Amino acid sequence: MVTFLSGGTGTPKLVDGVDAAFSPDDVTVIANTGDDIELGGLLVCPDVDTLLFQGGDVLDRETWWGIEGDTHRTNAELLEIADAADLPTGPQYLPDDRQTAGRALANWRRFSGVGEFMTIGDRDRAVHITRTSLLDQGQGLSETIACLASAFDVSFDLLPMSDDPIASLVHTEEGTMHFQEYWVGWNAEPEVEDVEFRGSDDAEPAPGVLEALADPVVIGPSNPVTSIGPMLSIPGFADALGQTPVVVVSPFLGDEAFSGPAEELMEAVGAEPSTAGLAETYPFADAFVVDDADDTEFDRPTIRTDIRIDSSDDAERVVRTTVDAIERVE
Repeated sequence: MVTFLSGGTGTPKLVDGVDAAFSPDDVTVIANTGDDIELGGLLVCPDVDTLLFQGGDVLDRETWWGIEGDTHRTNAELLEIADAADLPTGPQYLPDDRQTAGRALANWRRFSGVGEFMTIGDRDRAVHITRTSLLDQGQGLSETIACLASAFDVSFDLLPMSDDPIASLVHTEEGTMHFQEYWVGWNAEPEVEDVEFRGSDDAEPAPGVLEALADPVVIGPSNPVTSIGPMLSIPGFADALGQTPVVVVSPFLGDEAFSGPAEELMEAVGAEPSTAGLAETYPFADAFVVDDADDTEFDRPTIRTDIRIDSSDDAERVVRTTVDAIERVE
């Protein structure tokens, strides 16, 4: 049995190789939901959906988001209407009084759908409509994800980190913005001053999460701040990791992040933006998997391999290395 903690790109790439070492029935993936937003009234769960589409073998592996071959007619029409009506485009975060005026799960992450700033495919949108409708019928987020995972025939157990609203907000020189606004709307250009996981103090792990954390845990090469950080901000989550074997796969090659704004975000929260900084970021880690060209030393078992993942063969190699690491610390 093994549990992976996942953001939207690094860990899903690793999960491509789980069959090399585990039966799908023995794998649980806990997905970050701090990046979720409500866009035009629909709840969009980017990190969850990457895993849904990956498990259903429909993921666009060029972008690592969305459905391969999807059309974007609705998105294009929204942009055309905005242009014709001279309406603003780009991220339009709703006013504060509207941020808590609808379903609680979307608190502090509500955006207007006018001129849709995220590119949502047509088949992708059907997932958001289904999920939002199930939520409006009274289901929790875990239930809706289980339903969608069944529809996509996902073989591993897929859990959200929480059924409660946790919004990853980035405090920048341009003001406070949701992570998706910072990353997609602003291309991660504003200087980051701090990161906040609003709502986490009152959140609980989703059903099944604490049970899954009792198994050996692999923290994949996802962004430590905005992919894994929201999970660690949930009361009880980090404590559970302190009671189980934890292996961390580095998202860095030395001081260079594989992708995304990991370096800038780690600096903003006072962590060293490098492989070495993972020791402080993940104090409960029992072992690390780092690149064989990375000379970082830890006071815990460190296993080296080529950690670049560009193919399923690469993923299988890194997964087998994580198994080696788990066996050393169990």
